[in-house]
Amino acid sequence: MKNTPRSRFATIIAIAAVTAFAPVARAQGRTQLAPSDSGVSPENLTSSRDGTVYFGSMTKGTIYRAAPGAARAEPWILASAAGLTNVLGVLADDKSNTLWVCQNPTRGQGGAPGVGTTALRSFDLKTGAAKGTYPFPPNSRICNDIAVSADGTAYASESFGGRVHRLKPGATALEVWASGDQIMVIDGLAFLADGSLYVNNIGTGKLFRIPVKADGSAGAIVPIETSMPLGRPDGLRTAGPNKLIQAEQEGRVTELTINGDRAEVRVVKDGLTRPAGVTVVGDSAFVLVEFSKALVVPYRP
Repeated sequence: MKNTPRSRFATIIAIAAVTAFAPVARAQGRTQLAPSDSGVSPENLTSSRDGTVYFGSMTKGTIYRAAPGAARAEPWILASAAGLTNVLGVLADDKSNTLWVCQNPTRGQGGAPGVGTTALRSFDLKTGAAKGTYPFPPNSRICNDIAVSADGTAYASESFGGRVHRLKPGATALEVWASGDQIMVIDGLAFLADGSLYVNNIGTGKLFRIPVKADGSAGAIVPIETSMPLGRPDGLRTAGPNKLIQAEQEGRVTELTINGDRAEVRVVKDGLTRPAGVTVVGDSAFVLVEFSKALVVPYRP
């Protein structure tokens, strides 16, 4: 084919898309990684491009950080100092130097009310300094996970509320961006190179695409057919221009390759104990299991 300016431009865009998703860190020989404290109960984990791994904590609220190659994740953003409670989703965004955090109230004992609020929070990815707190609307349910689009807009899932909340760059408050019964028990969410948001439903085991229209509003929720059933899909991350990696609580981590309204499912690792989150570091997937530790699984998209 003749190498026209248009074809050269398309090639550059394709290379850029692949490079944008290419990992730069390594697992550094580790087989597993866990917080240094006991009773942490992390529900999710994330990693920055240099291979630093971050865990949240449902019980302590503290954020734990493991430097590249470290054997343990140490307390980093202390709940007592930051006012954090019941952390679920965490997402490192290198582009904006931000650690996004889903905070929820604690569960009250013996009928007592819980402590804290449901909110999306942001911290400096390098220093841990607090940047912003963005409460969910009154009577919201659970802030579960976060994804960030190419323009820096943060999106947070509301489990048992069937909603996706949006925070535009520079905004001071969240807004409801998408909602529907199809995503009532929405959990993980991630963007692909097509600019759409992909979300899963842990209750029904379904995957959906929510297009982002030219004006930024949400398009119709589109069901994605999968080549095999999903088993309680939970944590979801981008693994390539058209690839997602997903933790499924029924025991496996899978890769989903999106082609139109269909996803080809490849089992990366099976036989795991309740995997709830996953993040890619170099040529490995760090898979959160048993709400306690991350197992390092070889993975190449």
